[in-house]
Amino acid sequence: MHITASVFINDAESGLHADFAQWLERMAPHEPKSAYRHNVGEDNADAHIKRQIFGRETVVAITDGRLHFGPWERIFYGEFDGRRRKRVLVKILGD
Repeated sequence: MHITASVFINDAESGLHADFAQWLERMAPHEPKSAYRHNVGEDNADAHIKRQIFGRETVVAITDGRLHFGPWERIFYGEFDGRRRKRVLVKILGD
Protein backbone atom coordinates (compact mmCIF):
# COMPACT_ATOMS: atom_id res chain seq x y z
CA MET A 1 0.00 0.00 0.00
CA HIS A 2 2.50 2.54 -1.16
CA ILE A 3 2.79 4.53 -4.34
CA THR A 4 6.23 3.12 -5.21
CA ALA A 5 5.53 -0.56 -4.53
CA SER A 6 3.91 -3.23 -6.67
CA VAL A 7 2.26 -6.62 -6.32
CA PHE A 8 2.37 -8.99 -9.27
CA ILE A 9 2.06 -12.65 -10.24
CA ASN A 10 4.64 -14.38 -12.37
CA ASP A 11 7.05 -17.30 -12.46
CA ALA A 12 9.22 -17.88 -9.40
CA GLU A 13 12.44 -17.91 -11.39
CA SER A 14 15.43 -15.79 -10.40
CA GLY A 15 16.65 -15.20 -13.97
CA LEU A 16 13.27 -13.78 -14.92
CA HIS A 17 13.30 -11.44 -11.92
CA ALA A 18 16.80 -10.25 -12.84
CA ASP A 19 15.53 -9.60 -16.38
CA PHE A 20 12.63 -7.58 -14.94
CA ALA A 21 15.00 -5.48 -12.86
CA GLN A 22 17.30 -4.78 -15.83
CA TRP A 23 14.38 -3.97 -18.13
CA LEU A 24 12.77 -1.64 -15.59
CA GLU A 25 16.06 0.19 -15.06
CA ARG A 26 16.34 0.73 -18.84
CA MET A 27 12.74 1.99 -19.01
CA ALA A 28 13.01 4.29 -15.97
CA PRO A 29 16.64 4.69 -14.86
CA HIS A 30 17.28 6.06 -11.38
CA GLU A 31 20.04 8.31 -12.75
CA PRO A 32 20.25 11.04 -13.80
CA LYS A 33 17.85 12.30 -11.17
CA SER A 34 17.72 15.65 -12.95
CA ALA A 35 15.86 13.96 -15.85
CA TYR A 36 12.66 13.90 -13.77
CA ARG A 37 10.49 16.85 -12.82
CA HIS A 38 9.10 14.95 -9.79
CA ASN A 39 12.49 14.91 -8.09
CA VAL A 40 11.91 18.02 -5.99
CA GLY A 41 12.52 17.13 -2.35
CA GLU A 42 12.56 13.41 -3.19
CA ASP A 43 14.52 11.49 -5.76
CA ASN A 44 12.17 8.59 -6.40
CA ALA A 45 10.47 9.52 -9.69
CA ASP A 46 11.85 6.37 -11.28
CA ALA A 47 10.19 4.27 -8.54
CA HIS A 48 6.80 5.82 -9.31
CA ILE A 49 7.19 4.96 -12.99
CA LYS A 50 8.36 1.39 -12.26
CA ARG A 51 5.37 0.85 -10.00
CA GLN A 52 3.05 2.18 -12.69
CA ILE A 53 4.45 -0.37 -15.16
CA PHE A 54 4.00 -3.32 -12.77
CA GLY A 55 0.73 -2.16 -11.21
CA ARG A 56 -0.48 -1.74 -7.65
CA GLU A 57 -2.61 -4.81 -7.10
CA THR A 58 -3.45 -8.23 -8.38
CA VAL A 59 -6.41 -10.57 -8.26
CA VAL A 60 -5.92 -14.19 -7.30
CA ALA A 61 -8.49 -16.93 -7.68
CA ILE A 62 -8.94 -19.29 -4.75
CA THR A 63 -10.49 -22.69 -5.41
CA ASP A 64 -11.40 -25.03 -2.55
CA GLY A 65 -9.33 -22.91 -0.16
CA ARG A 66 -6.17 -23.00 -2.29
CA LEU A 67 -4.54 -20.41 -4.52
CA HIS A 68 -5.44 -21.21 -8.11
CA PHE A 69 -1.99 -20.90 -9.73
CA GLY A 70 -0.05 -22.53 -12.49
CA PRO A 71 2.83 -24.75 -11.35
CA TRP A 72 5.45 -21.96 -11.23
CA GLU A 73 3.35 -18.92 -10.41
CA ARG A 74 3.77 -16.99 -7.19
CA ILE A 75 2.73 -13.61 -5.79
CA PHE A 76 5.56 -11.08 -5.57
CA TYR A 77 5.97 -7.73 -3.85
CA GLY A 78 8.08 -5.29 -5.86
CA GLU A 79 9.71 -2.50 -3.88
CA PHE A 80 11.13 0.29 -6.01
CA ASP A 81 11.85 2.89 -3.29
CA GLY A 82 12.84 1.23 -0.04
CA ARG A 83 13.18 4.30 2.16
CA ARG A 84 9.85 4.01 4.00
CA ARG A 85 8.03 1.35 5.96
CA LYS A 86 5.36 -0.38 3.87
CA ARG A 87 2.38 -2.57 4.58
CA VAL A 88 0.46 -5.05 2.47
CA LEU A 89 -3.32 -5.21 2.48
CA VAL A 90 -5.04 -8.50 1.59
CA LYS A 91 -8.77 -8.50 0.93
CA ILE A 92 -10.74 -11.67 0.37
CA LEU A 93 -14.04 -11.33 -1.46
CA GLY A 94 -16.52 -14.07 -2.20
CA ASP A 95 -18.32 -16.93 -0.57
